[in-house]
Amino acid sequence: MSRRDPAVETVLRERRPDPACWDAVVDAVCSEESSYDAERVLIQAGTAVARHADRIAADLRRQQGAFGTAVGHGVTVRALALAGTGDLRALPALHSLAEHGGLPYSRPEARVMTALPPAELAAVMRTKLRRDGDGYHGNTTTLEVLALCGSAAALAVDDVALRLDTPYAYDAMRVLGRTGPPAAATADRLAAYATGRGQGAGGSYPRRAAWAHWKVTGDPALALDVCGAAVRSGTASHGLPFLADLGPPASAHTTPVRRLMDSAGAWTRTYAAHAYWRITGDPEPAVPVLLAGVDPAWDGDPALPVREAARILGQIGAPAVSAAPLLRRILAQEERLGRPWRGVRILADQAYVRTLTEALERIAPGTGAAAPAPAPVPAVRQRGVLVRWSK
Repeated sequence: MSRRDPAVETVLRERRPDPACWDAVVDAVCSEESSYDAERVLIQAGTAVARHADRIAADLRRQQGAFGTAVGHGVTVRALALAGTGDLRALPALHSLAEHGGLPYSRPEARVMTALPPAELAAVMRTKLRRDGDGYHGNTTTLEVLALCGSAAALAVDDVALRLDTPYAYDAMRVLGRTGPPAAATADRLAAYATGRGQGAGGSYPRRAAWAHWKVTGDPALALDVCGAAVRSGTASHGLPFLADLGPPASAHTTPVRRLMDSAGAWTRTYAAHAYWRITGDPEPAVPVLLAGVDPAWDGDPALPVREAARILGQIGAPAVSAAPLLRRILAQEERLGRPWRGVRILADQAYVRTLTEALERIAPGTGAAAPAPAPVPAVRQRGVLVRWSK
């Protein structure tokens, strides 16, 4: 398949391409002479290629060789594509890739794997942490995925805690916080970071550490103090999301949060509107700020918090009903976001569509959305694989 193959270009450009285009991409990847461009879009396909799961799984076995031990590029592509459909047959290959350094270094590509069950995925990521040592990309992407596993990351807490004394401490704190009480043994070390006593402490570390300390202990005092001080001092963008998570217990900080809703910075305005609503329960001042941040002409520029504003409007729900027509109009657009580079364009657009769809469902349940529902994930196959890799 040539670099300018119409099927590849179509799935990169169109939000709802003809399924035949995805068929052509799968054909190209599973042929004897696979194309780099076709591989890059197949990794991003998700449930769009779920009907081809059997073929991808068979080609994955072929790439792994007679002994099932090969871990080359071809194995990575097919294992990630299969994982993106939620198919458990990807797990043995992912474990092998984790053992031998073959998992993706790109955070967006790594997030493809979160279509798999969190407990099984967390086991793969633990293997990766243990094998990757001090490697930058292996640690950052692995910690990113573990954070998305939530409480299922508990099985990797000891390995994650080892990263608190490394350059990857910030990412490790995110994992520990999202793991919650199972990571309570790290509370003292998190408190040290939050109070400026941890190795490499400074910058935004104290806010993240204080938030994580609250999540693992259930005691909000440190987080309220550290994150509230950040908001009052003007370093708001690092404190506001944590105050939003704390909600009503952060009521003492309502006034500076409300003032920051008029900030010159788009991200600060968005985070302040979120925090104000979460703290006070009053959506009236927040909705106009958030609605102004949802630009229908947004092309994916990460400097603008468009997707975040849409997500928060969805959290607010029915009181944000004035946003529904705009969200529907954006969702009905035929072309994908144009800004992200080709290797992540489909993933970025899928995430945006998912955010818009979920927001609309919460704001106006049952009113319907412009985009079709995603293809169903195929039924779980090969239960023996799940049993084997969940031990």
